[in-house]
Amino acid sequence: MRRYETVFIADPDLHEEARKTLFKKFTTLLTQTGGLLVKIEDWGNRKLAYEIKKKSRGHYLCLTYGGNGEIVKELERNLRLDEKIMKFMTILLEKDIDEEALKKEIASGPEYKVKSLDAVDADEYSSNDSLDDEDEIEDDDDLDDDDEDDEEEEE
Repeated sequence: MRRYETVFIADPDLHEEARKTLFKKFTTLLTQTGGLLVKIEDWGNRKLAYEIKKKSRGHYLCLTYGGNGEIVKELERNLRLDEKIMKFMTILLEKDIDEEALKKEIASGPEYKVKSLDAVDADEYSSNDSLDDEDEIEDDDDLDDDDEDDEEEEE
């Protein structure tokens, strides 16, 4: 058995109930095809690095699970067919993992582990470490223009 992680981006315009139904569809598919769902992380709505399907934001979800290549193929096939999924990516975390160890890991915590970035304390991050979406960084070109203005005043 192998351990995989699939991150997918759903349409941010979906209502909360529609989004939960969509996520439930894929988690159910995983368990029905023989996969062992280890962890679900709901990363929430995030700004995209570039537009996808004319959208600048997306709702991220990360699934960590155990299974084989057939499970991954079926999950990716369903992700590809669903119009509400904008993008997805699956990576292999571990090539060979003991199925019993994976079951113990699942049993050690709640079956449906949901981690949300909204739940993280704001105190953990200082305002200097990160920029908000609205913050802009001054271009070097603007600094060069100021130097030229100073030279003109001297003449």
